[in-house]
Amino acid sequence: MPKGSPELTATRREEIMNACAKLYQTMRSSEITMGQIGAVTSFTRTSIYNYFQTKEEIFLALLEREYRLWTDELDALAASHETMTAAQFAEAVARSLAAHELLLKLLSMDHYNMEENARFERLVPFKVAYGASLDAMRRCVGKFFPETDCEQFLFVFFPFLFGVYPYAVATEKQLDAMREAGIAFRMHTIYEMVYACVIGLLGERG
Repeated sequence: MPKGSPELTATRREEIMNACAKLYQTMRSSEITMGQIGAVTSFTRTSIYNYFQTKEEIFLALLEREYRLWTDELDALAASHETMTAAQFAEAVARSLAAHELLLKLLSMDHYNMEENARFERLVPFKVAYGASLDAMRRCVGKFFPETDCEQFLFVFFPFLFGVYPYAVATEKQLDAMREAGIAFRMHTIYEMVYACVIGLLGERG
């Protein structure tokens, strides 16, 4: 266990997570090592193991944090509106997720590997954060669209989120391969895809 106050432990965990997130902006998750993460922090690489035992635990903690931030936004949305049209709600959710690109990028990772390589005590808080996001969306849909099958909405919407980032963000290599393959395509933004999904699930037309 790390020595020091809970505040120091939390601060160092955040520093490690932020270092990983910074590297993840320009590198694939498979390329990032604990040594590289340690080089971006203010303490030794070996000290990281006092807070996270594997790289996957760091990514899982990042995803947990992103879920919590997005949950707060969903709760604020429910608290600040008495009613919303389907278009207004779809726009709000789409804008929210467009601002949380890291959440969607992390969701596109190999979750099985991420969770299998994290300790149980690290996995549980992540599941709590994930469950809170489900509940927050459940509250929004239940409040604004009581006639909608809320569980069916969640059943489709949350798995849909796993594929948004790869469809919205592509490298030049990927785009060139699509052109070479003769595939007719148009890139869509995160906002466009989320908006269309929410509108469709609520039985409306965009």
